[in-house]
Amino acid sequence: MNEGLMSRPYRALTTGIVALISLIGFEYLAIATAMPAVARALDGLPLYTLAFGGPMAAGVIGMVLSGGWSDARGPRGPLWCGVVAFAAGLLLAGLASTMTLLVAGRLVQGFGGGLMSVALYVLVARAYPPALHPRIFAAFAAAWVVPVIVGPALAGLIVETLGWRWVFLGAVLLAVPASLFVQAGLRGRALQDSTSPAKDQASRLPWAVVAAGSAGLLYWAGQHHQAPWLALALLVLTIAARQLLPRGTLLAQRGLPAVVALRGLVAAAFFGCEVFIPLLLSGERGLSLMQAGLVLTVGALGWSAGSWWQARPRAPPRAVLLSGGMLAIVAGILAILALLWPAVPLAFGVLGWIGAGLGMGVVYPTLSVLTLELSAPSEQGSNSSALQLSDSLFSATALALSGALFAALLPQSAAAGYAAGLVLAAGFAMVGVGVAGRTTDTLMIGKPAAIS
Repeated sequence: MNEGLMSRPYRALTTGIVALISLIGFEYLAIATAMPAVARALDGLPLYTLAFGGPMAAGVIGMVLSGGWSDARGPRGPLWCGVVAFAAGLLLAGLASTMTLLVAGRLVQGFGGGLMSVALYVLVARAYPPALHPRIFAAFAAAWVVPVIVGPALAGLIVETLGWRWVFLGAVLLAVPASLFVQAGLRGRALQDSTSPAKDQASRLPWAVVAAGSAGLLYWAGQHHQAPWLALALLVLTIAARQLLPRGTLLAQRGLPAVVALRGLVAAAFFGCEVFIPLLLSGERGLSLMQAGLVLTVGALGWSAGSWWQARPRAPPRAVLLSGGMLAIVAGILAILALLWPAVPLAFGVLGWIGAGLGMGVVYPTLSVLTLELSAPSEQGSNSSALQLSDSLFSATALALSGALFAALLPQSAAAGYAAGLVLAAGFAMVGVGVAGRTTDTLMIGKPAAIS
């Protein structure tokens, strides 16, 4: 029987988990929009960067814990604990009377988000047949599109009318119906399919704490231009990453290590470029921040289109999807870089960024599917955790390095600062083009492999 994501057996579950993903995406964008007002209201500008870097670091711990927990006992426990922690963090932040309490709420929220994100991947593996995996991961990607389009504007409206606290508190109310749909969809399902003992995760938790601390230090050092601390944080983060990611990931060895490495490289490339687009377009091309934001929006629409395209039954082989997607991202970053020359039309950069979004839409879900196909049931949690850890750690590294380069060159030339950051992002993408060919060699190219 050819059942789809919204067929009766999967309708409630699909609705619930896609709603949770959308909620996480909305909060990410909405809080970024509201945070300047929050910092001014709570007199908390010294803790401004920690309000962003702290949740990312806490999420690393949540991801590692969720991976082992999901492998050993199934994804229900970490999923529900993640939902509760995410909502509790939002509630604490929304009611905070000081910036310190708000940052504490953001840390709890980040930890809960890490638990949820990995558990949702394992839930896909255990609750959906392999034939539906490309479609559900495409739905995950599409779930970010609406928040990207309406999130910043809606958050601004909420701040101006109801006050910044409702950016946090309103999301708590939205989490309740989403959780009820997931609960209804899970009723009667047996999700603990593992027949072999899960890997011992106890030794990985201390390394997760080390990675979280070094990621936070990396973010702080990049923001405050502290080169010695930046170098130390990079060294410690590399050591921790070797313990947390599959063996051979940092060398992009064939198979799963290359898949995990490519996830980090593509995230570092795309987000390392995206962070400069509003600044470059407003500073060098005279666009308003709203107009510059629209460029990010069309990139997100391209991401959604690419996700839909790769999920089609007659999509090209995965090796072609990954290599083509990475080349599109390289071209998109270079198109943005070209906008530093006034003679280059703005439309050239916009079209390039749409292409980069298409590339992300193709690559991200394909890597998620490959991770599950290359994982035994007892490793789905730890490998899904590794995939998202790679995303977070590589992104943190790219943003810290590009931020440091931009700050160092800005006094001499803003254009040189933009160029340095964009060239770094393009470098990550070009390395990713080479790694893409190492991800699918161990599979029947173009055919889904059964999870054994």
